[in-house]
Amino acid sequence: MTAAAARADGSAPELLDTLAADRATGALSTRSGIFYLAAGHVVHVESAHSPALGDLLTRSGALAPAGWWEAVERAGSRQRVGRQLVDSGRLTAGALELAHLGALFDAAYFALAHDGTALRFRPGVAHWLGAVRPVTVATVLRESYRRRALLDRIWPDAAVDTAPLARTPDADPAVLPPRRGRALALVDGGRTAAQIASALAHRTFHTLVELRRLAAEGLVAPAPRVPAPPVHPVPGAGRADWDEPDTALLRRLLDALEAL
Repeated sequence: MTAAAARADGSAPELLDTLAADRATGALSTRSGIFYLAAGHVVHVESAHSPALGDLLTRSGALAPAGWWEAVERAGSRQRVGRQLVDSGRLTAGALELAHLGALFDAAYFALAHDGTALRFRPGVAHWLGAVRPVTVATVLRESYRRRALLDRIWPDAAVDTAPLARTPDADPAVLPPRRGRALALVDGGRTAAQIASALAHRTFHTLVELRRLAAEGLVAPAPRVPAPPVHPVPGAGRADWDEPDTALLRRLLDALEAL
C-alpha cells in the first residue's frame, strides 16, 4: 500500500479510489461511518445513522435474535459471522447477500455525507461479519450519488435524514399511502430516520424516501432543539481552599478497617 493510501487527509471518495487502486485492506473512517475494504473492494460499511445488518435481519423476522448472537459468538473472532449463518442453515446465501447489500448501500450513503471527509485509515483491519458479497468502490460511490440526487429531488434538505423528526399539527397517518402512513406514525419528536427504519424493519433508504416526501408535503420537519439547561455557578467553585475533613471520623473508619 502506498503512503497516499495510508494517509487520511482528503475526501473519502478520493481515498477510496486510491485504496481500490492499491488493492488495500483495512478500515477507512469518515465523520459518519466506516468503510471496510478487502483487496480494494468494499466488504462492509457501518454508520450510526443506519440500522445494522443484525437489526434488519432480526426485526424483519428473517432470523431469530438468538440465532444472530450465536453466530456472532461462534464466528465473530474469526471474521466469519456471515458464513456461519449460512453454514448453520439459519439463512440462505441469497437472503444474506440481499440483506447485506441493502445495509451496505444504506450505510455508505451516510458515511459519504458532508462530502465524506476522511478521518483515518487503519491498514489490515477486518470486520467481524466477514466478506459476504464484495462490491467495487466505483459501484458504492455511484449508488451513493444516485441516492443523494433522488432524495434531493424529492426534498432538498438533508437534515431530515439524521435529525429527530416531529409532525406538524395537521399530519394524519390515516389519510396517507400505507408505507408513508406507517413512517409518519412513528414520528414522535425524538426518533430519527434510522430509528424509524429500524422499528419498521425497513431499509433506511426506503424510509428516507417516505420521510422526504412527508417533509415536501409539510407534514414532518426536524424537531426543534431543546436548549441546554442553564449552568448556575456553585458557590465557592474554583477556590483552592476546602473544608478540613473530620479527622476523628476518619480515625474511627481506619480502626474499623484494621479490626476487620
